[in-house]
Amino acid sequence: MKPFPKIHDVYIAKVLLGTVLMSWAVLVGLDVVLAVVSEVSDVGKGDYTFTTAMLGIVLSVPRRLYTLFPTAAVIGTLMGLGQLAASSELTALRALGLSRRRLGLAVALALSVLTALMVINGETLSPWGTRRADAMKASAKSRDMIVAQYSGLWAREGNTFLNAQTGQERNDGNNHWLELRDVRLYEFDDAGRLESIARAGSAQHRQGGWLMHNVRRTWFDARSVTQTDVMEERWQSKLDDTALAASVTQPAYLPSSSLRSGILYRQRNGLDASEFEESYWGRWFYPFNVLALCLAAMPFAFGSLRSGGVGKRLFIGIVFALGFWLLQTQFVKLAGVYKFDYRIAYLIPSLLMLGISTVLFRRRSG
Repeated sequence: MKPFPKIHDVYIAKVLLGTVLMSWAVLVGLDVVLAVVSEVSDVGKGDYTFTTAMLGIVLSVPRRLYTLFPTAAVIGTLMGLGQLAASSELTALRALGLSRRRLGLAVALALSVLTALMVINGETLSPWGTRRADAMKASAKSRDMIVAQYSGLWAREGNTFLNAQTGQERNDGNNHWLELRDVRLYEFDDAGRLESIARAGSAQHRQGGWLMHNVRRTWFDARSVTQTDVMEERWQSKLDDTALAASVTQPAYLPSSSLRSGILYRQRNGLDASEFEESYWGRWFYPFNVLALCLAAMPFAFGSLRSGGVGKRLFIGIVFALGFWLLQTQFVKLAGVYKFDYRIAYLIPSLLMLGISTVLFRRRSG
């Protein structure tokens, strides 16, 4: 194979990037407009102002970019290749000896740059912006909203059960921590007997564990009960703020590191981790899904899009993206119901799309 990329590969990438970015901008713009309409109805609740609503929407833009990119990618790919087909440029490139495989590599080259940026976005700006936007909106609408999220929070770490009546996420510059209030720790022995109950005014997650303040601990022995009071006590536990935050935050909006922590915590304590595994493996298969979906749509650029207008390309792109999303959603839900590996559920739809693409390529070359 000749060195990659060549000038025609760069030209194809340039055309595709233009149409993908245009499609992406339109989709995100429409989504933002709908979000503005939805948020305006809540303006006036508590301290929730129009400025706060707009700031929250701006913070959510990275998540909207991440979510809508696969749809924009397939629509933009079909629009770009259809544009090249309509102007007979694809025919000219094929006459020069450019194979379909080489065309696929050119498409992958164009999309890999944006896909890589979205993968990074999905681990950094997207979850951070979503978390900040939700916290800001909740605190503006009601001072008790964030506290209510942690009301009656229960968590388990081995033989220790934690209960917190209220809680709040705090920030101090670049530092971020979770503070729980009115905390109770119930410790049991291996036989299931209650060993002690600790009640703390507050507990803050810091480096190396939890720091509890104003702790009163009651010990239960075979024939006696003792009580101790301390100003501060450290609780060395693998139960971290990520695991607790994951209990009240949508897993789809967490970075993969937090999802992994949530999965390990649940597996360690015999809890259901399927919701977190679904989002975790969805994050890993995100770039593969984007490339597989766009490559599967490529055969439509040869013939069927040459005589069709923009409307036809747009319709096919939407149908492709929607069909793929529905197919993958069904397989993922089946994985949750029948308890098989989520990696298989995410892989099968992509392989089916690529199989359809291969069949269509052979038909058009036949």
